[in-house]
Amino acid sequence: MNNWGYVISAIAIMGLVTFGLRAAPFLAAKWLQQHTLVLRLGRFLPLAIMVLLTVHTLAGNAQSHTNGPWPELAAGCTVVVAQLWRKHALLSIVLGVFVYVAFRNQWVPLA
Repeated sequence: MNNWGYVISAIAIMGLVTFGLRAAPFLAAKWLQQHTLVLRLGRFLPLAIMVLLTVHTLAGNAQSHTNGPWPELAAGCTVVVAQLWRKHALLSIVLGVFVYVAFRNQWVPLA
């Protein structure tokens, strides 16, 4: 453990690898902008990730309390309706959070 040369070289190598990984997208930007697979992923992947995160969060939170899935379902439906109605993401999120907090804090009585 007293071999300072080994420690310094390991840190230097880790730094170079980290720098290389961070610089790689910039070096390959021209190729990435023209590749069909990257373009297809850029079009569909963000939506798929958001749907998976939302479903995972709603299912996980629904199991964490005894009221059932009603607060999560009400908030999810509110977000969908608000998004279809106004097509404004911030408004949809704020309304969904408000409905969820209202149900979880029992400002709105559950049947």
